[in-house]
Amino acid sequence: MNQRNKRQGALPAPVEGFFGFVETFFITMMLASLLFIYFLRVTTINGESMLETLHPDDKVIMTAFYGEPHQGDIVVLDAKESVTMNEAGELVKGRGMDKLLVKRIIACEGQTVSFDFQRGIVYVDGEEYRESYISGLTHTDEGAFTGNYPVTVPEGYVFVLGDNRRNSRDSRSSELGFVDVDNIIGKVLFRIAPYSDIGKVD
Repeated sequence: MNQRNKRQGALPAPVEGFFGFVETFFITMMLASLLFIYFLRVTTINGESMLETLHPDDKVIMTAFYGEPHQGDIVVLDAKESVTMNEAGELVKGRGMDKLLVKRIIACEGQTVSFDFQRGIVYVDGEEYRESYISGLTHTDEGAFTGNYPVTVPEGYVFVLGDNRRNSRDSRSSELGFVDVDNIIGKVLFRIAPYSDIGKVD
């Protein structure tokens, strides 16, 4: 049988195994490349607004698209516009920070948000919003909705905060305010660097 295989051009078992490994390797690499091109992206965290959840220079994997927003999602957003509210309750759009930000969704459309800045407490739908991940309490009003709290998140928008409340420009800020869901680029899923902190991000 072996002699017949040799005459018919069959490869020796070790060589055949090597080519099988190479074929599997390249198919795997191709699928991984397609996955990262169309579904996932790697991004690097800049700034300290998400401490202690995310640190500067952390590398994370995020989705390359974003579907329905959920409270608690950590998202990457394009802060190209600000959306605040005047005394009549009308939305006022302006120029934003023109940069990408990483923040956490605190409230989605239809939910109400309010603060007790003196005590540092966030309220969503009239209930104290329990947050185990924050670095410091929420004492600072950045001017986006001063005098208008509680505010109801409009349809198609979300209200976001950084986990480091003492050092975060987020929906409290007149430079951002409500965030249009269409301006959310993706959701942060997983940290891949530094090696000591590899794991799911939540």
